[in-house]
Amino acid sequence: MKTTNTEKLNSYGIRVPEILLPKNIDVSSWAVIACDQYTQDLDYWKKAESAASGKPSTLNLILPEVYLSSPDKAQRIEKIRKTMKSYLDEGVFEAAHNCMIYVERKTAFGRTRKGLVAQIDLETYEWKPFSTANIRATEATIVERIPPRMEIRRGAPLELPHIMLLVDDREDLLIGETGKLVNSKKPLYEGNLMCNGGSIKGWAVESESELSHITSAVEKIAESKRQKDGSTFLFAVGDGNHSLATAKAVWDEYKEKLTADLAECPVRYALVEIVNIYDSGLTFEPIHRVIFNADNEGLIKVLAEKLGGSIKEVSGAEELDAAVKASLADFGFAYKDGSQQKYILLKTGITELAVARLQPEIDAFLKGKDAEIDYIHGSDEVLKLGERDNAVGILLPPIAKESFFETISGRGPLPRKSFSMGEADEKRFYLECRRLVPN
Repeated sequence: MKTTNTEKLNSYGIRVPEILLPKNIDVSSWAVIACDQYTQDLDYWKKAESAASGKPSTLNLILPEVYLSSPDKAQRIEKIRKTMKSYLDEGVFEAAHNCMIYVERKTAFGRTRKGLVAQIDLETYEWKPFSTANIRATEATIVERIPPRMEIRRGAPLELPHIMLLVDDREDLLIGETGKLVNSKKPLYEGNLMCNGGSIKGWAVESESELSHITSAVEKIAESKRQKDGSTFLFAVGDGNHSLATAKAVWDEYKEKLTADLAECPVRYALVEIVNIYDSGLTFEPIHRVIFNADNEGLIKVLAEKLGGSIKEVSGAEELDAAVKASLADFGFAYKDGSQQKYILLKTGITELAVARLQPEIDAFLKGKDAEIDYIHGSDEVLKLGERDNAVGILLPPIAKESFFETISGRGPLPRKSFSMGEADEKRFYLECRRLVPN
């Protein structure tokens, strides 16, 4: 018997979802940014409330993490569940679309990111280090972050995705070629996103020929990512790792109570957006380090020894920054030695992502010491902090997309705060929905 596209995709943990979108969708009020953004900026979320005021909105279906410690958190979660139910019961949504969605997101920074919204099988995902699962975490998962999120997902009628999975697709078969097949059709939705979010369009991917193309692309990519042990490393979690870990935890909890139909239970699956790691609209930025109250020169000496590197002093912050950004050195250090400011380059033979080797050595050096570490976006801020007494700013080189999957496959998830994908306003917006419990 001939294997269908559906069966082939299912074997890779991918399914065509039943997508829910609101009737007469107004993207500018319906879609809202991922809940884990602007966690210290209540003003942002007040602006979002204003943009969504009086209209159906995904803002009413999520708990922004700025409210995670709020005394009324339980009431907020209960209100979210009631709103989900009312949206389902009161005809807010169109009839479900049995399709994937090809997405083009233009950000306020002039970049266009392309993606494919699909449904993945949580049985094919694992966040624990050195997993051989089809879908793997890219950064260390903080287990303590999972239970609060489980409170929100457990028993919720709907799911909204802000999870982004990366695929290593140099030929751009899965996303780019799919876009060429569908973007002459009328979009399912299009419009401007609130609060400097740019704009977005989404097209249904649903015909047999469109799904056949996706199946062929997945098969080709999977074969290229086949590991020596026979496993396939198809997707790496780019954003939303803790949300996906939460979905997995809820499913593991839920399936213990089931006696049949495990394969068809909606809780077993999660909506995600798949993005090609080589997408020109997807920027990877290193997250730099600043260490306070440490032995700066001792730290640099130990790192040079442990990482097999050579040290070179340069004349100024501009030269230091330029050398690291151009990968003429693997790390740059800025610190004050008495009254003199010093700038040190460290060149090593590291071939994988540099942070994967750096952070464990920093942790070992600081163990038992009364020192603090902070994680900083942007080299200017790092260099400025490196001018303070008792501080050393550490610049990390650009993230090499070419070695991303190889590093994770060989060394497991990256250390905490390893990289950032784009600016905060470029993070995924909630837009598509899916039933999480049966009708």
